[in-house]
Parts: sequence; C-alpha cells; structure tokens
Amino acid sequence: MADERPTLLMVEDDLGLQKQMRWSFDRYNVLFADSREAAVAQLRRHEPAVMTLDLGLPPDPDTTTEGFKTLEEVLSLAPATKVIALTGQNDRGNALRAIGMGAYDFFAKPFEPEVLGLVIDRAFRLAGLEQENRRLVESVSVSPLAGLLTRDPGMLKICRQIERLAPTGATVLLLGESGTGKEVLARGLHQLSPRSNRRFVAINCAAIPDALLEAELFGYEKGAFTGAVKTTPGKIETAAGGTLFLDEIGDLPHPLQAKLLRFLQERVIERIGGREEIAVDVRVVCATHRNLRDLIRDGAFREDLFYRLSEMVVTIPPLRERAGDAALLAHAFVNRFGAQNGREKLSLREDALDAIQQHPWPGNIRELENSIKRATIMADTSAISAEDLGLQAPDEAASFNLRQVRDDAEKQAVLKVMARVDGNIAKASELLGVSRPTLYDLLNRFGLR
Repeated sequence: MADERPTLLMVEDDLGLQKQMRWSFDRYNVLFADSREAAVAQLRRHEPAVMTLDLGLPPDPDTTTEGFKTLEEVLSLAPATKVIALTGQNDRGNALRAIGMGAYDFFAKPFEPEVLGLVIDRAFRLAGLEQENRRLVESVSVSPLAGLLTRDPGMLKICRQIERLAPTGATVLLLGESGTGKEVLARGLHQLSPRSNRRFVAINCAAIPDALLEAELFGYEKGAFTGAVKTTPGKIETAAGGTLFLDEIGDLPHPLQAKLLRFLQERVIERIGGREEIAVDVRVVCATHRNLRDLIRDGAFREDLFYRLSEMVVTIPPLRERAGDAALLAHAFVNRFGAQNGREKLSLREDALDAIQQHPWPGNIRELENSIKRATIMADTSAISAEDLGLQAPDEAASFNLRQVRDDAEKQAVLKVMARVDGNIAKASELLGVSRPTLYDLLNRFGLR
C-alpha cells in the first residue's frame, strides 16, 4: 500500500543527524538528500509540501554557498514548497537572508526535535490551506464562455470562433436576435483576450437618447453645455486598454456614425467642447439584432462604417434553431431559480418539456429565462407544468424512437433527448428505445460526448 503520510524532505548530509530526524519525525514519510543535486531530484520526483534545508552542504559544508544555491533552485522549481532553513547557532545574518529569498522559516542547529516539529507541523498546515485555496480558485475559474450553455453543434462552432478571435485585435460584429446571448459572447471575447485585466465597458446605443449619446461615448469638457460642471471622459476613454462593447449599433444616430467612423480610422477622439485630440487604444465589439444591409439600403446606416465594424462577423442562431438547447437551458434555469427561491426539488413535467421544445421562443433565451423564473415562483407543486410556464401543451408528445428516424433525424433526436433528460444516459436510452452501449456509440459517432 502507498504511504499515506505527508512527505517531508530533509536536506542533510550528516548521517547521524539523518537517523535522529527519521526517528523524531516518523509521523511523516521522511525523505533525505545530502546534496543540491539529490535535493532537486527528490523535489522533482515527490513534490513535497515541506522541506528542511541545512545551509551547510557539500562540497563546502563550512560555508553557506551551496545551501543558498539549493534554496534558490528549489524555490524557482516549486515556489509553493515551504522551506525551513537550518542554520548554525547565532547565525542571524544567514537566517534573515534565507527568509528574504523566500524561505518559510529558519531554525538554529542543534535543534530540539519537539520544537522543530511544531514549526514543521505549522508549515504543513499552511501548505494544506494554500493548496485548498488554489483548488477552490481553480474550481471557480471556469471558461469565460461557461455562461453560454449549449449542446448545439452550430453554437459550439461559434464558441470555437470566439476563442480564435479573442487573442486578436480584430473588430467583431455580433449579429443575432434579441436574447440570443450576444453580450455573453462579447464578454467572452474580452475575458479570453490579452486585455482581460482591463475594463469591459458596455453601452446600449438604443437605450440612451440621441442628445445624450454623444456625451456618453466621447465625453465633454467643463462648460461645453449647460450642466457640464466638470470635464467628464466618455465610455470610449473609460475603456482605454480594454474592450468597448457597443450594443444595438444599428440604432446609432446617423450624425454620430461619422464621428465613430473617424475614431475607428484614426483611434483618436475629441470631447464635446474640446479641441485636443486624445489617442485611445481600445478594442471595439459591436452587436445588433437589425439587418445592417437593409439599413444601408434605406440610408439609415453608413456603408463605410459597416465595413469598418465588420472585420469579423459572428452570426448567432436563435434558440428555435439550436437543437435541444431550449430543454437544456430550461433544466439549468429551474435549478438556479429553484435554489434562489428555496425550492430545490422543482422539476419539469413531460408536458412542460414538450411545450418548451415546440415553442418558437421569439424572445429567445431571455424569454425562456423569464418564463422559468415566473414558474418557479408560481408553481403549486414540485413539478412545473406547461400551464405554469404559460404555454399550450402540444396535442401529441414528440417521438424520439430511433427506429422511426434515419440519418440527420437521428442526430436531432439524440440532441433533443439528451437536453430533455439533462444528460441522463439511462433516461435518454429509454426514451430513444436503444441500449446504453448503442447510445454511447451514437454519441461518439455524432461527436456529442
């Protein structure tokens, strides 16, 4: 059986002292090294959380040269390792130097095993806490696109596009109906980019009156107009070094389109009432639910601005075109809102799932989210019905038996069922009328694992 005791590496060249240490610290799996090379080899192989290091190591044990070289190499290879430096008695200068280099603590030789044991125990406890903290941080440091829940191959392809575009500085235009997740993708672009440590600034061009939008975007100087009591930078300046997200760019007033075009070409702005050109380094991401080519044809949108904004275009499909995503998202929303409202045992009835999958969802994910949120509050029982969702239950439930479908229909059926049962293989295979191994084969064949 593997030794489950914590591993303690002790770098010590005195054989007699090694025997004493092994006996004194038998609650640990004690490993020894008698040189810098041996210490580094043990460190690479066993990755101990704590080690003691005698600063007087061969080939010149009367000096600390080799000991400090060992400390420097250990901390460069494993900075999380807690190193306890063992120094000669009254060797305060070398002790402070070791702490300055990054050692966890120091201890004078000769030592009392009980007292050194307390220092080692404390180092192990701290190392354990730090390791747990790193584990928790990693568990919540999910992908920036984790907020976009999908099993649809088309949407997964778009996610891969976003990941490829993020490191570049290209201006991206996101097209799609309202509620399809354009801002989620825009934030993903920012978080996956080299600008992620700077600000993500969003502005909805349709939500701000035309008279105020210019000031919001470009800022203004003190006294530029009545009420301008101080110089105020605009959203473009605020986003300097980061990402500016212009939502509903299709609603940008025509006079402002020329000013935005100049900024995109020159990367400089002028505040309202100002004469100084201000250079701004910012990445621009835009989104709209409107057909910009139709607006261009009607004279409502500048063609030259369109070409500036559309270096890269990403078209997001509506929810009704994403196979299985409506039911998949519905399960996620039920879990989220059920937990928020103290109703963790809520579930979706069969008629509700049928209604969700057949409803066209003109408001897309936003409409589905609101519908589920309302139902989790108002449902009388622990099972949400189609009526609770405000939907008409279909006359006939959709059939998912694979013996009745072929080719592309098979793939669509598997997608819908996996979303319907929230990824439960047993339930999915029962609905599809196939064995579990057959379902696994289908998932592999369609790349849906």
